[in-house]
Amino acid sequence: MPEITTTHRIGPVELAPTVQPKQGWSFLVIAFFSISMITFVSIGQAYILNQNLGIPPHLQGTISGDLVFWTEIVTLLLFGPAGALMDRVGRKPVYAAGFIVLALAYILYPFARSVAELTAYRMIYAVGVVAVTSGLATVLVDYPAERSRGKLIAIVGFLNGLGIVVLNQFFGSLPHRLVTNGHSGAEAAFWTHASVAVTCVVVAVFVTAGLKGGTPVRHEERPPLGKLLVSGISHARNPRILLSYAAAFVARGDQSIIGTFVPLWGTTAGIAMGMPPAEAVKRGTILFIVSQGAALLWAPVIGPLIDRWNRVTALTVSMGLAAIGYLSLVLIGNPLEPLSLVFFVLLGIGQISAFLGSQSLIGQEAPREARGSVMGAFNISGAVGILLITMAGGRMFDGMSPKAPFLIVGAINLLVMAAGVLLKVKEGKEE
Repeated sequence: MPEITTTHRIGPVELAPTVQPKQGWSFLVIAFFSISMITFVSIGQAYILNQNLGIPPHLQGTISGDLVFWTEIVTLLLFGPAGALMDRVGRKPVYAAGFIVLALAYILYPFARSVAELTAYRMIYAVGVVAVTSGLATVLVDYPAERSRGKLIAIVGFLNGLGIVVLNQFFGSLPHRLVTNGHSGAEAAFWTHASVAVTCVVVAVFVTAGLKGGTPVRHEERPPLGKLLVSGISHARNPRILLSYAAAFVARGDQSIIGTFVPLWGTTAGIAMGMPPAEAVKRGTILFIVSQGAALLWAPVIGPLIDRWNRVTALTVSMGLAAIGYLSLVLIGNPLEPLSLVFFVLLGIGQISAFLGSQSLIGQEAPREARGSVMGAFNISGAVGILLITMAGGRMFDGMSPKAPFLIVGAINLLVMAAGVLLKVKEGKEE
């Protein structure tokens, strides 16, 4: 039977053969919700730590870092199996299940009465994160034709940022609005998290109805499950894939540091200035929204450049921009001062650049028959980065300075940038 070579387009993006426009458009809608449904946990958590649990501000950095630590322990265990599962049963069922598990975690979160309970619910949340981020990353590799890969990555990055800005601004300000309308702090926490959970369920239905079923290869071409579980590591013999894994280590750490510590920094600063918890969380959310708004506007700028550049060059430049964004925060005094917003803009530009650069290189290099597994290893590398960076960063946030986690990430970005330069020089000598 001849291979299907007819391709379709959605706007400027040419789709891979067999991917229909409906599936491409559906993926864009789902991308809008995917990361925002994950990142809301840090905003809601800041409110619960202050309102529901009454945790002293000087302990919140350590607790937040520990919660991320346990999240990443779960993701380390599950990213590999999730990637292999997607290569065997398809992207759609795993992706949809992830949103359902996120919904369960968000419903449970406001019922936590101790840090131990919050940790248990955070580990349930982690299962959803594995499925959703694995689904997003793998479909993002599957759907574009190679010549349009950078464009689709940029559009998805833009939609990720737009979803974070719009939805987290809406849900992040919801507790304040509910309290203003006469609800108690605990009621505001519950209804806010319930609203996020319902949104997750609706998106899960959309995933089931809109995305392409199956896997990119025929059943008889699929490697055995055991081989898939180790193939992500074996493919690291390709130096470009190895560089992608190193980039994931810091790029996913970028997103986690921003999502965990930017709202917390703003919230604790607001409480120190005498604000009530709902108002302080709102101010902390604004800092997060500013950084993601900058990422939103920067994605369409860097995306077309990634398609024009060599992918190693693109990754190297992206890591340099990320290093500038993170290290610039050393200049901030009070994060709630208007001038500080400039540095959160640079932070957002750096974060989205690192994400897009790492995705473009791994998207080009991941082999078709083991994409889910390679993306699983890519995500495992990111999980290790988040685990180590947030565990150390949370304690440094409390014990040294709220800037410390960001400076750690900036330094690691510089190291990955240097690795990209070395690989580019090596490839130039071999040509």
